[in-house]
Order: sequence, then C-alpha cells, then structure tokens
Amino acid sequence: MKLTTTCIIIIILFATSPLLAAPLSMSSSVKQATLIELYTSEGCYSCPPADKWLATLKSSEQLWQQYIPVAFHVDYWNYLGWRDPYSKAEYSERQRQYAAQGYAKTVYTPGLFRNGREWRAWFRNRSLGKTASNDVGVLKATLDQHQLNVSFAPISDSAAPLVLNVAVLGFDIVTPVTNGENEGKMLAHDFVALTLGNYKSQRQAGSQGGKLKGNVHQWQISDAAIKLDLPHAKGIALWVTRENDPTPIQATGGWLQ
Repeated sequence: MKLTTTCIIIIILFATSPLLAAPLSMSSSVKQATLIELYTSEGCYSCPPADKWLATLKSSEQLWQQYIPVAFHVDYWNYLGWRDPYSKAEYSERQRQYAAQGYAKTVYTPGLFRNGREWRAWFRNRSLGKTASNDVGVLKATLDQHQLNVSFAPISDSAAPLVLNVAVLGFDIVTPVTNGENEGKMLAHDFVALTLGNYKSQRQAGSQGGKLKGNVHQWQISDAAIKLDLPHAKGIALWVTRENDPTPIQATGGWLQ
C-alpha cells in the first residue's frame, strides 16, 4: 500500500503533536514538598550563578517530589539597559508581597525562597539541606489534551477558599545579551515561569474555575488557559496557597514531554 503525501503529513502531525500525548499525572506525598523560588533578571550581573545553580536541580532524583523549582524573572531592572524578555510585573509584585508580609527583608536579585521564606543562607551554603517533614495533605493533578484536573485534600480542615497556582516552565533557554550589566554574555535559564495562573477553589466548576467538595478542594482548568504551546515549555509546577498569602501549602509538578 502506498502512502500519499497527505497521509504522511497527517501521520507526522499525530506523532509529534503534544496534545495527543498520554495524560500527565502528578502527585505529591502527604508530606510538604519544597517550593523553591528564584527571583532573577537578565539585567542583574549577580544573577547568572543563581540561574546556573537552579539548573542543576534538573538532574536531582528528588525533582517534582521533594523539590519544585520556579524561576521568576522580575522587571524592576529593565531600565538598566536590557529588557529581560521573560520578566513580568506580576513576578516583581509577588516578591514585593513576600516583603510586605514580613517574609523577606527587602526586594533584590538573586532572591531565593524556600516554601515562602527568604533563604539568604544560599549565598553561604547552597545545599538544600533537609526537606520539610510535616504532613499537609496530598496534591494530585492530571493534565490531558482538554484540561487540567487538580485536587487537594489538606490534613487540617480548611473550608476557606484555597488558591491553585499553575506555572508553565521553560527550559533550555539561551539569551545573547547585548546591553546592560550582562552585555556580551550568553545567559542560560531553566525552570523559567513563562506563565502564572491563580485559581480559587470556591469558584464554580468550569473552564477556568474550581469547586470544593467537603474537605477536598478541586479545580478544572482548560488547557487553553494554561498555554502549553509556548516556546521552551517543557515543565509545569503547581502549588496551593491561602488567599492573599503567597506561602505554599503543598506543591507538585512534572515534565510535559
């Protein structure tokens, strides 16, 4: 049997389309995972070592289970001559919220946070040390070609609304910087937050909302809202917080491919 050109094209599309891949299942254990947040900028001369360190976590056996890394590129250094293409004002505001609530002394880069608390010890000892051992509940998620389904069953009874945070992460990003403090450098990045969505559990079930069943918080979010088709998108991170508090309660994540 001969294959026509049209048939060959269709076969290639079906073989390569990420929307036709098997559903991705992610789950934390009952013990709290460690959300590692790096606030960084391509316009900051002291940030490349922190970016390089974060990239080493790609090979960690504890990735996605005990460690969930996310790099937020801030925009407050863009005036120095180089506009970071991955920077967003909302990421700068997230870091300012940590400082406003007393979880950080000030706003700066590179800024490291572990489970919502400033981690200045990174500059002296870059070992992650022991992970959290407290039981907080299981965060589960399934991502298919139509939507992201998430549930969280907290150990402590929580009828109050919780917020699901979803970040699509970019990997293997290389930027030639032609101006600013890193002029002439080729900067490499991983775990870059390409998007960040926030969804309350008290919303009605729908394409971008969530609902609460007993003490189990649930969310259903359309794949279109998550924007999985962005260049370099190879991972996803999810974590649950209380409303108006960026401190993570539980987190999980996984590779998109």
